[in-house]
Amino acid sequence: MKRRVGRGGAARLGLLALPVAFFAVFFAYPVAAIVGRGLKADGTWQFGRLADVLTQSGVRDVLWFTTWQALASTALTLLIALPGAYVFARFAFPGKQVLRAVVTVPFVLPTVVVGTAFLALAGRGGLLDELWGVRLDTTVWAILLAHVFFNYAVVVRTVGGLWAQLDPRQEEAARMLGASRLTAWRTVTLPALAPAVAAAALMVFLFTFTSFGVVQILGGPTFSTLEVEIYRQTTEIFDLTTAAVLTLVQFTAVGAVLAVHAWTVRRRETALRLVDASVTARRPRGAGQWALLAGVLVTIAVLLLLPLAVLVQRSFDASGFAYYRALTSEDGGTFLVPPIDAIGNSLSYAVVATAIAVLVGGLAAVALTRRDAGRFVRGFDALLMLPLGVSAVTVGFGFLIALDEPPLNLRASWILVPLAQALVGVPFVVRTMLPVLRAVDVRLREAAAVLGASPWRAWREVDLPMVRRALLVAAGFAFAVSLGEFGATVFIARPDRPTLPVAVARLLGRPGDLNYGQAMALSTILMVVCAVALLVLERLRTDRTGEF
Repeated sequence: MKRRVGRGGAARLGLLALPVAFFAVFFAYPVAAIVGRGLKADGTWQFGRLADVLTQSGVRDVLWFTTWQALASTALTLLIALPGAYVFARFAFPGKQVLRAVVTVPFVLPTVVVGTAFLALAGRGGLLDELWGVRLDTTVWAILLAHVFFNYAVVVRTVGGLWAQLDPRQEEAARMLGASRLTAWRTVTLPALAPAVAAAALMVFLFTFTSFGVVQILGGPTFSTLEVEIYRQTTEIFDLTTAAVLTLVQFTAVGAVLAVHAWTVRRRETALRLVDASVTARRPRGAGQWALLAGVLVTIAVLLLLPLAVLVQRSFDASGFAYYRALTSEDGGTFLVPPIDAIGNSLSYAVVATAIAVLVGGLAAVALTRRDAGRFVRGFDALLMLPLGVSAVTVGFGFLIALDEPPLNLRASWILVPLAQALVGVPFVVRTMLPVLRAVDVRLREAAAVLGASPWRAWREVDLPMVRRALLVAAGFAFAVSLGEFGATVFIARPDRPTLPVAVARLLGRPGDLNYGQAMALSTILMVVCAVALLVLERLRTDRTGEF
């Protein structure tokens, strides 16, 4: 038996060999290279540059805006989305499952498309400008509303998923003992929901703190987050020292947020009396509940559906499909190829990135299946989340700096783009597959081993049939994330092979109605592809509690 245990431990370390090598070469090395390039002089680390950069007034303004807009976006998202979480958790109404999928569409959209949608709604010549002369682009309100649009589903699904499983009889018991509705909710339900609310708030804060595409498109030259400033310092000013310092600041802040998030997740694992979500939902009762349902539906229609509808409407001109037809022509200015080629490029890159993410993430998930794994394995589990928080701009520019010399001279290779996209897809694959793998009864694997099956055959015949659907869901998430990756891809996509998000950003950066219309057309195509991928994932999901 000890030999089998030893063989199992060695097999887990063997499975981790590829994921560890992948993250070391394509994540740690590029990030370290760009930080070292900015903070080293004559082979010596110049840490005094940290103070020099952080004392600059412009940098302090960026830090302040990044922090307060993230806090404001988080507070506004919770204020608007918590009623929606309650409605999806406690009310039963026709079309609920479809509407749940619809509110998740903005979350899987690339941030470039989110910014484009709000530009069509509230920018120059947008719907609000035409109807009432109101423009919100280059204002902080456009950024805050776009962040709510993007993160609404995070709160609805994270908080609503737990809320739907809380036993309502506990709150009813408090009311029978004389507590008012508000007191019962405050003393019984809120403490149970607090960890989920905190986890959702931390995720929203993380996404908005590292916001790039939304701020770049809607903020204009007036507003800049850390991510946007890193991009500006590396591409426009060529100040790698400032970019490196800002990268370290963002990395430290994100690490702290992820640590707090891990703590809230552990708190959510405390014992709660949970019930089947299907038995807690009921039809609204009374005028107040019907008004709440109507208010949430109106909020979804105005805040989530209207920007997408305006985006689609702006992709057509007076004569119909002229903007779509223009995508097939090569203008020689913005691109070296017709813009429509970006569709095929994005799909092919996303397929390769998905294959890489499923291979690397799948091996990591199998190795992490046992909860009694060693300290190294548990530490690597935590490190898998870092690509979601580290600046994608830093990773992309690090690719250009680090991977341009033998034996890793990949700068001119097409594989660079899917490698960068796979970095973001791997955490989604691991987080999707790991809970399902851990739910497989270990006695089935032991029985297969006793009957002489090798670890590979035991996994193929025991685990794989049970996790096949989770594997498909993981691949779908990796595909959607890869399709919309922008921060790193904008650095490494070749001019003759642009991706959809890069093509949209370049078109928006050029004047003229034709370029604007083509950007709307490409954004609409990207939105449709992401929405279809999400709807397929919803059909494949086995977990219907509402969480991601």
